[in-house]
Amino acid sequence: MNLPLHTSLSRRSALAHMGIGLGGIAIDTLLADKPPPQKGPHFRPRAKQVILIFSSGGVSQLDLFDPKPELVKRHGEFPPDHLLKGERFAFINPKSKLMGSPWAFQPHGQSGMEFSELLPHLSTLADKSTIVRSVKTDNVNHTPAQILMGTGFEQPGRPSMGSWIVYGLGSENQDLPAFVDLYSNKAKTRTPLKSAGFLPGIHQAVSLRPGKDPIHFINNPEGMTSEDRRATIDAINQLNQHRHDLLGNPEIITRIKQYEMAFRMQSAVPELLDISGESEATLNGYGAERDQPSLARNMLLARRLVERGVRFVQLRDGGWDHHGEIKKKLAASCQNLDRPLAALINDLDQRGLLSETLVVWTSEFGRTPQAQGSGRDHHKHAFSVWMAGGGLKPGYVHGTTDELGYHVAEDPVHVHDLQATILELLGFDHRQLTYQHAGRNHRLTDVKGFVIDELIG
Repeated sequence: MNLPLHTSLSRRSALAHMGIGLGGIAIDTLLADKPPPQKGPHFRPRAKQVILIFSSGGVSQLDLFDPKPELVKRHGEFPPDHLLKGERFAFINPKSKLMGSPWAFQPHGQSGMEFSELLPHLSTLADKSTIVRSVKTDNVNHTPAQILMGTGFEQPGRPSMGSWIVYGLGSENQDLPAFVDLYSNKAKTRTPLKSAGFLPGIHQAVSLRPGKDPIHFINNPEGMTSEDRRATIDAINQLNQHRHDLLGNPEIITRIKQYEMAFRMQSAVPELLDISGESEATLNGYGAERDQPSLARNMLLARRLVERGVRFVQLRDGGWDHHGEIKKKLAASCQNLDRPLAALINDLDQRGLLSETLVVWTSEFGRTPQAQGSGRDHHKHAFSVWMAGGGLKPGYVHGTTDELGYHVAEDPVHVHDLQATILELLGFDHRQLTYQHAGRNHRLTDVKGFVIDELIG
């Protein structure tokens, strides 16, 4: 170490120049495939993992979960003036005519829970289902409403729900990411629902893309062996470690961990995606084809992921923004989702996983009681969320809307309340699962949210 005689060095710099930086001292521990430190739940959890099905665009609660005979009776009439005072819509004129659902509803199971005829498979699981009919959100536009549902805040840059949960719980499988994102039906690759925001980057979702190349460069290039890849990563990690010794930037440690995870994923991901061992009965139950990307195949992969200890599996499905031709388009969307979602619940139940896996099907908002031509516009005042498993009260419907399905009539549930309840089921006090950033403690529910105790079994 050639330094002037009177050079003053910090302890960190001295150790770094001697080749044994603070991080270097611990590099063997860091790279020993040990689980990252976990905060752990605040109390005994009812659920260990989450499968979130997010139908981007806005699911029509009035045609699937919330039957309104009065709306059907008044189909084609103008809505009452008192409902429209100060109202804002995304596209339609407030005086647009009312639109009753063209689909019939029937009670199912011992609970008598009502489902639309568009959900023939899911309706058979009425006694395993939990429906909240009284969810409210704050924005009538897609992007801010999606960001609010996914992150608890309307502006981008905050951690997503999955990131908060894996930050709190850690991972049970060191060969796969704790937070995995799958998408289908033209859902966009980029989404705020994947972001770790200001949390360490290790908590961000890893997307598995449809098709034969689920992750870029998951396979070694021609001429490179696994030993070559291992040596390459070791060299990169040593350089990153040296940089960390000089700067102390924690994101460099995240980078090292991600390189290690990527190496292990080269074996774990192909095994995960190889569904050749799944029986024909299982594939038929989901309606999935072995090599054909689809929402049905993603549902099957979701079961395989939670089997392997992945904490948060996110299935994003596009095409639910039914401003026109709702009779055709909503029916098609439901046909893609109904059968595989019911198969997923049955599969989890048969394998003893449903009790510890919280399954949530939601979107950013609902659809209006008024018609927009042959469809419905965005509606923020009242919509439905379907859930199952993970410590919920089965066969239970929470909340009601008015006779036209316009506003919540009883037991309102804000998006923050839904998030608080999900964290409660996972063993967290949503007020205490925090991360300090920009001078204050932040949380998924911002400064709001109440646990809906009635939803918990």
